[in-house]
Amino acid sequence: MAEKKLELVTLTERQQKARRNRSAAIGFALAALVVIFYVATIVKFGHSFPGSM
Repeated sequence: MAEKKLELVTLTERQQKARRNRSAAIGFALAALVVIFYVATIVKFGHSFPGSM
């Protein structure tokens, strides 16, 4: 099997900044989705405690 050399890409400062901003946006969107699911779960099941009826 022939040995393959990987070509590494060097990003410019502008590309690195764009990647950081994109990663931050994805992180915030994921965190918001977690909060939405958490709140929806509390709203859906929060009022159904045993013996509360």
